[in-house]
Amino acid sequence: MIEIKHLYKAFDNHMVLRNLNMKINDGAIYGFVGPNGAGKTTTMRIIAGLLKADSGQILIDGMDIGSRHKEMIGYMPDFFGVYDKLRVKEYMAFFASIYSLDREKTEQKTEQLLSLVKLTEKKEAYVDSLSRGMKQRLCLARCMIHDPKLLILDEPASGLDPRARYEFKEIIRQLRKQGRTVMISSHILSDLAEMCTDICIIDEGRAVMDGSVEEIEYHMITASPLVIHTAGRQEDAIALIRKNEMVETLSYNENEIRAVFKGGREDEVMLLHELAAEGIPVYSFGRDRSGLETLFMRITDPEVKEHAYESGL
Repeated sequence: MIEIKHLYKAFDNHMVLRNLNMKINDGAIYGFVGPNGAGKTTTMRIIAGLLKADSGQILIDGMDIGSRHKEMIGYMPDFFGVYDKLRVKEYMAFFASIYSLDREKTEQKTEQLLSLVKLTEKKEAYVDSLSRGMKQRLCLARCMIHDPKLLILDEPASGLDPRARYEFKEIIRQLRKQGRTVMISSHILSDLAEMCTDICIIDEGRAVMDGSVEEIEYHMITASPLVIHTAGRQEDAIALIRKNEMVETLSYNENEIRAVFKGGREDEVMLLHELAAEGIPVYSFGRDRSGLETLFMRITDPEVKEHAYESGL
């Protein structure tokens, strides 16, 4: 398990990270989300050993990683980092030499990794002849040449077309099946929701929400308004809903009623049962499932940040 404890980092008296705490379980595909300037890339570079934190700890299996970054972490930055005048197999061999892999091991790992990223047929091609998506996949392959414990991928799907993004997501799913531990940032939140086992939302240098996809989905549901449609007797429905202690605010138009409802699924079932018991003709009842993007916008909105921090989300 990778644990980040009380991480602080400032540039020119501007605090970028402020008491950042995170845990990444072994085998997790850990989505790292935040607005521009939130501290995502800074955090990833510190974990990768490219920046030094002002204070705080980074632990792997309870031990300070210190100088062991090289062997334990594979880092893919938010730019290609490729060398155009090399063939694909030469590019892989170059990075293998950095980790002191012998020739036999280099050839074996190169074959395995190029197969994983679907570039086997391109191993004799020059890097500058590859498409953007192929270069991204090649960068991912070279990050794994030394079989690191943790992969850190900073915006790996940035700028890719839909087809290339789909191919990249399929590779991440394969890594998950292999039990790899991956930390991945992206602005495409729907992609992260599909790929990841865990998600952390960072804002202004601290984690405002961190948990499994299931936990995030629960917060997504409870943060969304309850939407109720009736085929008549709307005034009766409004009066009954207002009496429910789980209802914080309520609005309506025509046959639609929207309520900020702090209860969980069992509370929703009870409310629907009450409406049915009164004979109110409800033909639609459920949360507004607007997705991870809406949750992200809500908890990074300046007006609700303090509530998020205080509630420990």
